[in-house]
This record gives sequence, C-alpha cells and structure tokens, in this order.
Amino acid sequence: MPIVGIRELARRTSELLQQLEQTGDRILITRHGRAVGLIVPLDSEEFEDFVLANAPEFVQAMEEGDRDLAEGRTRPLDKVLAEIEVEEAKRSKRKRRAAT
Repeated sequence: MPIVGIRELARRTSELLQQLEQTGDRILITRHGRAVGLIVPLDSEEFEDFVLANAPEFVQAMEEGDRDLAEGRTRPLDKVLAEIEVEEAKRSKRKRRAAT
C-alpha cells in the first residue's frame, strides 16, 4: 500500500487517483508521519453500500418516499411546478406593491 504525505497528495492528486483506479491499491495518507486517512477504490455498488450505511437521513427519505408512493400521497411534477410559479408571481406582485 502506497503511503503519501498530505503535501504530496496535494501536488499529485490526479496522478494518485489514476494509480488508484489502475491498481486498486489503497493509499494511506499521512500528516507529520501519522496516518490521517485512507483512500480506497470504489465501484458503483460499493459506493451505494457506503451511502446507505453512512447516510441514515438518505435511507429515511427514500423509505418515506416509497411509503408516499404506495399510499398515493404524490402529485404530478407539472402541477407542483405550476403551484410554485403561481406563488412566485404572487410574491413578486406583493414586492412591487410594497416598493411603491
């Protein structure tokens, strides 16, 4: 496993990431000789697993969305956008009146 100081990482980031992609070897990052991080290769499945394991708010939001869909608590996008447009027009009109 390559060991790279933080300054070297800053200078050679692109090269080191290319090396990571080619070899799949993890890269240990050090600061003042002490390990501070590890760069590991990820494929799309591993990345999805990482997000699911480390972002509970994302998982919760997805579960809530699935429940909303199953229970019919959704609205078509075009209707939501139209409502937003109406609200923005009202807000703009109030601002113009307040400015006069």
